[in-house]
Amino acid sequence: MFDNDWGWLMYQIQIEKNFSASHAIALPDGSLEPLHGHNWPVVVTVQSQELDEIQTVMDFHVLEGWVDELISKVHNRHLNEVKPFAGEQGKLAVNPTAERVAWWFGCEIASRLPQHVTLVSVSVGEADGCTAVYLP
Repeated sequence: MFDNDWGWLMYQIQIEKNFSASHAIALPDGSLEPLHGHNWPVVVTVQSQELDEIQTVMDFHVLEGWVDELISKVHNRHLNEVKPFAGEQGKLAVNPTAERVAWWFGCEIASRLPQHVTLVSVSVGEADGCTAVYLP
């Protein structure tokens, strides 16, 4: 009755959080845009074709803890000064665009997931109606 014999069933869970941070994106001419801040909504979605021994994709609290840990590294900070965005001598290693913030969250979360769970997406909002999505 509950078996996934068809191979097409999929279960997903999401964690939604917010953080505040500033950034200044490097522009094509090498200059930085003016320093400014955002309230960044983050949505992390993971999935599995099978449920674990207690019939969940994974523990919501574990996933939430990982997202909270990442947020603690950037909340109320200037992204240009936080790894992986910060480089040597004040230069950027990774341009702190919304796309790259989503990528960073995604790579960090994906590396921690149980074997049967995969990252579906991470979306990061920069302003109302402006959202970047990372799809691994």
